[in-house]
Formats: sequence, structure tokens, C-alpha cells
Amino acid sequence: MVSKANPEVTGAMESDLLRSVHAILLELDGHHTASQFNRGMLRWTLHKKIERNPANNSTLVKIVVKELERAERSDNKLHIIPLLHTLMYAIVQAVYIPDDLYKRVYEFCKRLLTLPQPYCTVGLSHAVRVKSERLTPGVLYQRMVLSEQNIKNEQYQYHEKVFVFADPALLSMEMSAALSSEIESASPCRSHMSYMCDVIVHTMQAALGDSCDAPTLERMLKAKGQDTIELYFREVVATVEVCAEEAGGNHSLYTGKLQQLYTTIVSSANPDGQSSGTLFGIPLPNPEISFHLWREDDLLWKELAKFTRSVSSSEVLSSDSASFEMPDPVSDFTSSELLRLSILSTDSGIERDLPPSELPAVSEEPSAGRSEQEQGRLVRRGGIKMKPSVSDGMALLQDTLEETGASPLGKLQRRAGSHGLPGSRQQKLYTARIVVLGDDRIVGRLAKAYYSLRKREARRPFLTQKLSLQFYYIPVTHEEQSSSSTKENTPTAGSHLCQLAAYLGRVDPWYENNIRSLCHMIPKLAKMKSCSGKSSEANPFLVDVISYYVRMGLQPVYFCIYSVKIAFTCLTKEHVEDVFVTQLQIDIPECMSFSGTMKGKGTLTRKKNFTENCGAMMTISYKKASLSNREVEKGLSLQTSGLVMRAIPSCETEDLDCLIVSFSEGSKVKAGVDGKIRTCNIKIGTLEQKPFTVCLDQDYRRIFKNVASIEVSPCLEPGYCIQKMRNSRFSACDQEDVGLTKYMSKALPLPINTFAGIIQ
Repeated sequence: MVSKANPEVTGAMESDLLRSVHAILLELDGHHTASQFNRGMLRWTLHKKIERNPANNSTLVKIVVKELERAERSDNKLHIIPLLHTLMYAIVQAVYIPDDLYKRVYEFCKRLLTLPQPYCTVGLSHAVRVKSERLTPGVLYQRMVLSEQNIKNEQYQYHEKVFVFADPALLSMEMSAALSSEIESASPCRSHMSYMCDVIVHTMQAALGDSCDAPTLERMLKAKGQDTIELYFREVVATVEVCAEEAGGNHSLYTGKLQQLYTTIVSSANPDGQSSGTLFGIPLPNPEISFHLWREDDLLWKELAKFTRSVSSSEVLSSDSASFEMPDPVSDFTSSELLRLSILSTDSGIERDLPPSELPAVSEEPSAGRSEQEQGRLVRRGGIKMKPSVSDGMALLQDTLEETGASPLGKLQRRAGSHGLPGSRQQKLYTARIVVLGDDRIVGRLAKAYYSLRKREARRPFLTQKLSLQFYYIPVTHEEQSSSSTKENTPTAGSHLCQLAAYLGRVDPWYENNIRSLCHMIPKLAKMKSCSGKSSEANPFLVDVISYYVRMGLQPVYFCIYSVKIAFTCLTKEHVEDVFVTQLQIDIPECMSFSGTMKGKGTLTRKKNFTENCGAMMTISYKKASLSNREVEKGLSLQTSGLVMRAIPSCETEDLDCLIVSFSEGSKVKAGVDGKIRTCNIKIGTLEQKPFTVCLDQDYRRIFKNVASIEVSPCLEPGYCIQKMRNSRFSACDQEDVGLTKYMSKALPLPINTFAGIIQ
């Protein structure tokens, strides 16, 4: 439905928009009287007002620019980034913005370059986008629609998709079905032809302004046939992209071509060439979103492979493309397997000859009619093992070189924000925006899946060449935790399972207001929808928030992924390697109990009756972390009933990118030893025959029992490991980095996108 409006906004509408902007700023300052659990509703309400009448976006731009200049004069940096995102979201959807207003916006963004991070980074990003829109009006809207709706064209061949992964341990089947229905009902179901018409009309209005009669243009387009609309669409896209790619752009030539095409389209309606100058806005459609419950470990890889294959299959393929099969994800490799780089292989090609650890992770389900004897027959694996090509190796190498967001090993300062000039990195054809719904447990699963994906790509690049990954996190608490937090009237209740979200809320107030506030709201919305059974298509709050988050949250905060090597008391049992990103907990079985039922959602609970005989004597060797980056080897022995390693700082004064190890109450720590240890590398074992239990990221599904020792260290980038091993064949010293390994990122971080990164 197209929302029509007059070109001049009444004073009442302008006053209403101004009140909405002021209410958002008051909420940021903490002075708003509304409930803190309704945070984010003010921004959503403002955008809904604009969506109902998109022609008022230019008025909102004018209001926000004034507020930005006022914040600059009063040195109120808290308002700058939220206002910038509100401004840019309005510019993308604006029908027509005068050039003098563009100039004010651009000059303000340039002045932000003199400020520290993250203001200069966000300001530079928005300055580049505003300059592009000023020289080529309509380019931002056009590119966003083409990529998000996967509209095939020859000039702009980029595609995006939003994947929402929810934790089934948090959401019941009814709530999951309600959320899935909410997302599906709000997802765009229009034809590509309607999007083409929207792009044509919006681009004509943005470039021609009052000389464009939008209602007539839309009416004439609807009267045309499909082939004619596609012809007009290709011409508009080509004109926009040619102008956008030219240095400086030729604005007069750009508007001249569009004016000529506009005249051709509406000539039959206005033979005299006169235009009524009527403009109206076209709402920006929500991106394509798919909802999944994260039940399988390799679900992420499967969905990403389907996405790149489904889009590419609709484009020009070779004649034998029908026989193309998506490769199965290879098994995780160990350091010894990395040395097998030669083409010669002793693999028989028969799956039954493989050890269980090397069986493919994804296989076809056996048909119901097949007997066990038939299933036990020898099956030859599809394809052959090949050495990665030069292009594959260069793609992985370039991707590793560009991942500069991680802190160097031993550095304690957490890194945040995009690095380099906008557009300096080669844009890949596909962008997958991964949104996870849950608590710290699903973030841990995301880190594990991301680490496994990087290892697979290091061995044989399949997605690296063409796919860019962007990660987003929307915290969700369990329904019982949400209700208890409401009774206590505090947003921190139940936050022990949302440590990462709490940290992001502290460093980015706009994330706190718009995203973290959803942790209590999403279960309520899902429950209301599942009980009522009514569709909320008219006001899809959750989908609108996700759309806003993935479009404007482009500043990553990097979290170290820690690798843990686990050795068991049973000597015949192989060691296990796993990863965690928020917390590792060690407990002695005699001193704790697990609640593994679905009611308690697997949370760990310690018994109250601690005695002196409870616990075990443990040996701990670690490298002490310090701000001077001088790692000191230390060791100690103590009797304890357990300990916790936390990777997320609990307060603003302790924002260090390292592990903080805390011992349980009653631990017998020697004199002179602090109760907390700060480290990035630590080894723990028992002197007695008492095994202990390890739980990763507070996830009851990732508990290891009968553990004898563990070794924790930051995860290394698999691409760096492969390149270093290749260089070691030609270098006498294996410890030194030579060649390109000097410039490659050693650690593998997990980047979670926010609106600002980290505000000091």
C-alpha cells in the first residue's frame, strides 16, 4: 500500500515529530517516566509515523540535523550516534531532500572526524553514504531493495539475507511457532515486479523532485507489461550505478537521463509535458528473514550454503549445473591433519574405511525402505580430495589479512568498530546477517559454529570467496526469569545468563535502549500471540526491530573465542577440544549438583552444605595478564570445590579482554595469592584421583564429566595456522612469523555488531 502525502508538511506534523525526537533523547538521558521495559518503543513509534507517511522523512531530516548541531554545541556526545542513525534511516527513505540540507548533514559528519572513536568511525561511514546519496539521489534506497529482496540485475549483483536462529532450550514449541509466524507474516511476499516499480518511482522522485508527478508515474507503470517494466527498471538501475561509480558523479547528466526516461513513461498521460509535481513516499520493505531453531551443530553451515547456492542457481549457470551437488562440510581437523597438504592420497574412497572422526558431518537420511544389510554395504563417497587451488588460497589469505579487529595475542584492550575506509575492502557478492535469539548459551553455540566454519574454510574454501558474515545478538530470557524480573522491577534479574548483552548495553546506550530491552519483551509478545492466535501483520514490532538492527548496527565489538583442551581420567578416552566465549565453570561432583531438567533449563546450582573436606587439590599454571603486556609464568596449588572463568567484564571499570578466574567460597588459597587471576592462558589439573566437571557457557548441553585436566588459550585463526605451517617448511625457526604471517590476524574473535561499538 502506497502512502500518499502533500509535499508540504503541516506545522502540527512537524511539532509531533519534534516531540517524538525529544522523547527519545529524554529516554537516553534516563529522564523518561515510561517503564524501562518499554525502551525502544519510542524509536519504533517514530519510524511507524514516518512509514505511514514517508513523504515526511525530509522533515525529520531537518529536525534531526538541528538536534545534532545542538548536541555538538553543548558537547552532549551521548545523543550524537542515536541521532545519526535516526538521520540516516530517514535519508534512505526520504522522497526528496534539498541540496542545502544534504550539505549541512555532510558538513556535520565531516566535523565528527576530529572526535575519538567511535564517533569518527560512524561519522566517516555516514559521510560517505550521504555524499553518495547527494551526488546520486536514490542510490541508497535502490541498493538496499535490490540486495535485500534478491532482485536479479546485471549492474548491482549483491545479495543479502537475514537468518534468525533461536535457542530451543529457551522457547517452547508454542512460542517458537508464534515467533516463526510473526516473522513469516511480516516478511515481504510481493512480486519482484512491484519492487521494480517502487525502485523506479522512488529514484525518479529523489532525482527530479517537484518535476516528478509520482501518482501518474506509478499509474502508468502499472499499465505497462512485464517486459516493459523490466526494460525501464534496467535502464534506471544502470543510470544510477554508472553515476555512482564515477568519481565525483555528473549530477546534471544523471538527472537528464532520468528526466528523459520519465518523459517517455508518462508521455501518454501528459501529452503537453506538464507535471503536477505531486510526490509521495514509498515505505522501505522489510528484508528477507528466515527463522530457525538451532538444534543441529552444523545448521549454520547448511543454511549459508543453501543461501549462496539458491541465489546463484537462479543466475546464469553452466549446462551441467543441474548435476552440481553442494559439498558436505568436512570434519574438524587437528594440527597433524594440517600437514597433509600433498595431492597424493591413500583414501580408498569408501566411507566404511574411514574412522568415525572423519565421516562427513552431513549425509543423506537413509530411506525407510532400506534394510540394515543394504545400509551396511560399501558406499563410495562423492567427489575426490584435491589440493586447494591458488585462487582459493588467495581468497582465504585475503580474508584473514582483512580480519584486523582482533586484539593481538597478549593485548588486553578490547577492539571495536570497523577498521579502514568504508568501501576499502572488496565487497563480496553475498552477505549473511546472522541474528541469534537467546542468552549466553546460544552465543557460545554461535562461537563454536563460527570456529568450525573457519576451520572448514581453511581446509577447502567454499564460502570465503563470495560470502560475508555479520553477527547480531538479541538477548532473550526465559519466561520464568522474565516474570520474576518484572516483579522485582529491575532489568538485571536473571542477567547471569545474559552477561554479554549486559556488557554491550553498557558500552552502547543505543543498543541498550533498542535491543537489550527486548530480552523481557520477546517472550511476552510470543506468549500473547500464541494465546490469541491473531496475526500482528499490521504492527510487526519484532521484525521492524530486527530490520532496523541489521541495517544500522554495523559497528562490531570483538570477543575473544577461547579454546579448551579437555583430558579425561579414562586414559583410553580421546581428548576433546571445544570453545567458549563467555564462561567456563569447574565443579567437583561431591560439592555440586546439576539441574538438567527442562524446567530449570540446565542451570548450575551449588549445594549449600560446603564442608572442609569438600573439594580437591588442584594445580594451576598460567600466564598472568597485565596492562604492560608482559606475561609472567606463575603457578599455584590449592584445595577448592570449583572455579569460574569469566571472559565478560562485570563492571565498567574492568573492561579487559582476558579471563578472570574466581575460586569458590572456602577455597584454601595460599597467603600472598589473590582470590582472582587475570590470564589468557591457563592449565588446570588435579593432584588427587578426583575428577571434576566442566561446563561451557553455562550450557547444560555442553557439560563434560570425569575430567582430569584442561588447557585454555585464545583460539588461533585457522588460516594463520595453515600459512604458518606452510612457511615452516622453508624456515629454520618455527616460532617466528615470516612472510605474510607477520600481517595476518593470529587470534579468531567473534564480532557482534552494535550501533556504536564501544563508547568510552
